[in-house]
Amino acid sequence: MPVQADAHTLAVEQMRLGDHAFAHYADDDVRWQVPAVFVQLGLAGGEKVIVMGDPAVPHAEAYQRLTAFGGPAEQARARGQLVFSSMRALIHPERKFTARRQLSRLREETSRARWQGYAGLRTVIDMAWVRDLDMDVEGVMQRERNAGGLFTGRRYAEICTYDRRSFAPGVVEQMRVSHPVALLERPGELQAWHSRREVHLVGDADLLTRQDFRDAIRAAIGPPSGGWVLVDLSRLCFMSAACAGDLLRFVAQADGCERVVVRCPGIHAQTLRHLGAAGVRRLVLDETAEER
Repeated sequence: MPVQADAHTLAVEQMRLGDHAFAHYADDDVRWQVPAVFVQLGLAGGEKVIVMGDPAVPHAEAYQRLTAFGGPAEQARARGQLVFSSMRALIHPERKFTARRQLSRLREETSRARWQGYAGLRTVIDMAWVRDLDMDVEGVMQRERNAGGLFTGRRYAEICTYDRRSFAPGVVEQMRVSHPVALLERPGELQAWHSRREVHLVGDADLLTRQDFRDAIRAAIGPPSGGWVLVDLSRLCFMSAACAGDLLRFVAQADGCERVVVRCPGIHAQTLRHLGAAGVRRLVLDETAEER
């Protein structure tokens, strides 16, 4: 069952220290894509990265899959910046998982990473450990409800990845809403969520997603509203010139709107201005600061 975007959906490229994210997959190749980007960005940003993968997958295989997209992983692993571990190893010598034990150990590992000179710690946790340690869902939920303190200092970031084939749809949805951030399933995808007179886009607007981008904009500004419409691009990682041109053309033709406010970071605003945004009379650019 697809997982829909909403107000707390982000692309993995937008994650920063301090973020606690839900990720999901239902394909054995897709499962590595979001963690691979997360790992590489952490290494490039001078952060330590710990991967606690599916206990059924050997560390050597996980390493190969996560580093297939390039980056300085071999050197990082050799110097201890990239570590492959498990939930069992994290809570050792305890054999039974408790939220208290796990949170305590993650605080220790974050402090260790800082002492070692890293900017902070990132962890990838494949939730297959739940089955491996015979945990119940309520125990996992307790952990999620009490994990907030790990992130307040903005020295730690975590993604919890759920295989949708192994967890009931209701559990997946519970976990999604319990995390402050929910990630797109794949890097490079585009999703939109709509509310009254608003459309919010998350991900990449490029050649592969251009039709989805066009459809989302049309759905927002096509129906006559007689007022203003918000097109929110603040969570759009990339926007091609072709998509930007589509947006300007649709706004220029949106006779049913008095104003179309396009909220976007500076890089997208620059593209729109270069393509002639100033000449679209009903367009208002709301340039946002780089909050993340």
